[in-house]
Amino acid sequence: MARRGNPNWGKPVPFGPLLPTASAFEEAVKELKLRPEQYVQSKSLREWAWRNRNSKFVPESLLEAWGFEMDQFS
Repeated sequence: MARRGNPNWGKPVPFGPLLPTASAFEEAVKELKLRPEQYVQSKSLREWAWRNRNSKFVPESLLEAWGFEMDQFS
């Protein structure tokens, strides 16, 4: 007869090491194959940043260089 219930109930959950993940900005830069010195001049990255400026991480220095303003949520 099969045993009922969760055999791991009450046992500690094993946690593995937390691995860092890339931000959406880092993924976009990787996809566009850009080096940091190319960020400000990249039209594709600027368009991505404009679409995502209020929902994704975009370095503040780039937003300032491009003259973008973020919505304030205070």
